[in-house]
Amino acid sequence: MQDPAEINQVVDHLFRHEAGKLVSVLTRIFGSDNMDLAEDVVQDSLIEAMTHWQYKGVPENPSAWIFRVAKNKALNALAREKHKRQYASEVSHYLQSEWTSEPAFTHFFSEQEIQDDQLRMIFTCCHPAISRDSQIALALKTLCGFSIPEIARAFITSEENINKRLVRARKKIRDDKIPFEVPEGKDLRKRKESVLETIYLLFNEGYSASKGQDLIRYELCEEAIRLTEMIAANKSILQKDSVYAILSLMYLNASRFNARLSPDGNLLTMAEQDRSQWNKKMIDTGLTYMAKAVEDDELSIYHILAAISGQHCIAPDYASTDWKTILSLYDHLIRIDSSPVVLLNRTVAVSKARNTAEALSELEQIKKSGSISSYYLLHSTEAEFLVELGRFDQAAKSLEQAIALASIDSEKEFLQKRLDFCRQKLN
Repeated sequence: MQDPAEINQVVDHLFRHEAGKLVSVLTRIFGSDNMDLAEDVVQDSLIEAMTHWQYKGVPENPSAWIFRVAKNKALNALAREKHKRQYASEVSHYLQSEWTSEPAFTHFFSEQEIQDDQLRMIFTCCHPAISRDSQIALALKTLCGFSIPEIARAFITSEENINKRLVRARKKIRDDKIPFEVPEGKDLRKRKESVLETIYLLFNEGYSASKGQDLIRYELCEEAIRLTEMIAANKSILQKDSVYAILSLMYLNASRFNARLSPDGNLLTMAEQDRSQWNKKMIDTGLTYMAKAVEDDELSIYHILAAISGQHCIAPDYASTDWKTILSLYDHLIRIDSSPVVLLNRTVAVSKARNTAEALSELEQIKKSGSISSYYLLHSTEAEFLVELGRFDQAAKSLEQAIALASIDSEKEFLQKRLDFCRQKLN
């Protein structure tokens, strides 16, 4: 019998990489109003894998095994419920007999069809009839394999709220008979922005994980980059400046992966990172995408965020960082997005380009709004400003709040070290 922990690790990996593909192709077969059936089939396939592999061992090609089982379960579901449900009209005539359904399924499960279906899925989730927050929650759940707690953290809200959003989104798809397709023309341009926001949330969840022991979950970041490059390669999407901009941003941020954590897994600040560990090839790729992103006149938040990240990547050392330019970029950004998190990030640039007292004053105004009071970085950033001003007793209190709100062990350990430092200064 194989170790259940190893089996769970393999299945979790498959869930991240394959579940979205499977749900997408099955949604095309069953129809968007039967998305719940597609998710059930995928879930059943993963449960069967956990049970079967525990006794038989993990097969040589686990992805192919999952796809084969999912295909068989889908055929069984069609046979079992063919009189109960309406299925997608474009494929329903293939599903009338076993002679046509089997070769049709083989075609639907081909690599190109699966990739096309993933695009259809993400644009379906981002249909304008669905509320903006529900769009993103649904895409993260169905296409990207996010759990409800992970989505809740991404939105800084409760799991109950996310459940409600998912229920509303699926009901809207059924009631409005939203088609499973990539839109065209003006509709495509509008929905592209929701798609990119969803992908950026996926990347951020990987860049700063919401659960488990790992601060960085590389697989999620890789999946976000893969999905965006899939959009960039699609010929029907003509205006791609913001697509290239978000690719630039993700590659530039991802280039620092190897330097963000110490050998024992603790978080390192930008000032502490060994820049020789930054991935030069990824930086070059990010800068190349940035050049492509500015070929037209479009300016998105991703352009500005990529430019900010680029400033960090081109600085030879932390002391050489051009904070005045970064602050100027933040000033442009808040004209587009003045959300509390962006304003919080801007205070760091204010502290470096101007002075810490001014930065702390601006942070206090953000705190008064109460909108991100449960965000641990609000309190940890405040603590850093207070340390710089020598107000160690107040810094300690802010760090205690940050530790209580942080959800990752490595984050808590980093904050605890800062708290210990403050307490030593007080003694």
